[in-house]
Amino acid sequence: MPEAEYMENTAFMKLQDLLAYRKSFVLAMELFEISKKFPKGEQYSLTDQIRRSSRSVSANIVESYAKRRYPKHFIAKLTDSDGENLETQVWLEFSKECGYINEKEFDTLFSQTVEIAKLLHYMINNPGKFSSK
Repeated sequence: MPEAEYMENTAFMKLQDLLAYRKSFVLAMELFEISKKFPKGEQYSLTDQIRRSSRSVSANIVESYAKRRYPKHFIAKLTDSDGENLETQVWLEFSKECGYINEKEFDTLFSQTVEIAKLLHYMINNPGKFSSK
């Protein structure tokens, strides 16, 4: 589905059809796989943090979608998702600087977070297009 069509036809979509949800879920799974290679010493710090924040993006989209009938609640949960997405960007920077991912992996993953941010901002600025009313 072209992005413009997606943006216009989201009010009655199921959750898994939301582009922001799908892209954030894919990114979280990619980060899960990549983080398996992080050193054991990072298991309870960087590895855990990047997994948690990336998964929270999708989880907060789910919560926002459940509250889409109430624009202020919808937007509040989406801003939580946006914050988790930004946190994921920080953990990606640490991962690169610590040498756990290379520049190419960083660029690919970081660009995915930017794409997700654009979709979240569209949803935040257009809550009526997602309303179940």
